[in-house]
Amino acid sequence: MARIAISGTGFIGTGLALALASHPRLSVSAVLTRRPPSTVQHPYPDLLNNNIDHSLNHCDLLVECSGDVLHATTVIDAALRRNIPVITMNAEFHVTVGSAFVERGYLSEAEGDQPGCLAALDRRVRDMGFTPVVYGNIKGFLNHTPSPEDMQFWANKQGIRLEQVTAFTDGSKVQIEQAFVANGLGADILAPGLSGPHSTTLEATSLALAAEAESRGAQPISDYVLNPGGPAGVFIVARHHPGQQRFLEYLKLGPGPHYFLLQPFHLCHLEIARSIEAALAGAPPLLNNSRTPRVGVVAIAKKSLPCGHHIERALGSFEFRGEATSFADHHQWVPIGLLQHARLRTPVEAGQRLRWDQVELPPSLALTLFQQLLTETPR
Repeated sequence: MARIAISGTGFIGTGLALALASHPRLSVSAVLTRRPPSTVQHPYPDLLNNNIDHSLNHCDLLVECSGDVLHATTVIDAALRRNIPVITMNAEFHVTVGSAFVERGYLSEAEGDQPGCLAALDRRVRDMGFTPVVYGNIKGFLNHTPSPEDMQFWANKQGIRLEQVTAFTDGSKVQIEQAFVANGLGADILAPGLSGPHSTTLEATSLALAAEAESRGAQPISDYVLNPGGPAGVFIVARHHPGQQRFLEYLKLGPGPHYFLLQPFHLCHLEIARSIEAALAGAPPLLNNSRTPRVGVVAIAKKSLPCGHHIERALGSFEFRGEATSFADHHQWVPIGLLQHARLRTPVEAGQRLRWDQVELPPSLALTLFQQLLTETPR
């Protein structure tokens, strides 16, 4: 049995521990948490610990799914220093500092969340001869400034953390995911904040997005469609050789030249085991942020904030949201993933991107690595 350490005790980490309990070839050896173990509700409390070294001393592979950029950076750095392969479900980490770890060891996002599902779908459609034009995510709802009362209601109803449901609702999560997809799959974005057309006709809107991408010479692109009531999945719009047109039309993909290829689900922790076994078998990484990212995610203030204001964690807060943009823009604008335990040096107005000179960030490995990435990025 391969020994798997899990970093994270939230929705993903707990679900994965339960899933691996019945797996015939994988077992959970340790579960790393930042909270006192006695305060964590977990199906396997005896596996809980706060010690990174202890967790890594008893594993063949690490799954990092804490959702915290600063913590994940420290844990993944320690794992790769020990030549332990790392599987993640943590797009926030990748799009912020993941590029600094590319080529340092085995590091890959898992299938299960939208970026990993798109990477796996990309492999499948390319194997069939398609050429992707759009890598698409599907959102059912978007509100850039949700109320705390509404978010707490949905957090309680869905059984996930308040910060998570807020980041999903205000669009930060989809901006991070599609920035990650763009970097990992060699795509671009049409505009800061993505295009994100709102439509009740998912396929027709996705095909129109492909036509727009080609008309602007920006292909492939990474984007999303706001489709209330649509499937909780991902899609690719792709071209194929003209000689296949009549066959694809017979197979109900339409007349072309663009073909809509939908995966109508993503099952998060239930799909991670496949990525774990692929890594242990020596398969190449499914998805990373690339050594030279093209897209980053900046922080935009949701409301006006005074000088001296303490930012506990910007992502998933009622103070900031994330917006995808050119990675080179980070020479001026702070990535939302680094905004933790920070303090404002100047007032910030609602709708304003946060500049480096406006905020004091505490020292961290993540900050150091990000600054190194910036020195490698032309302005």
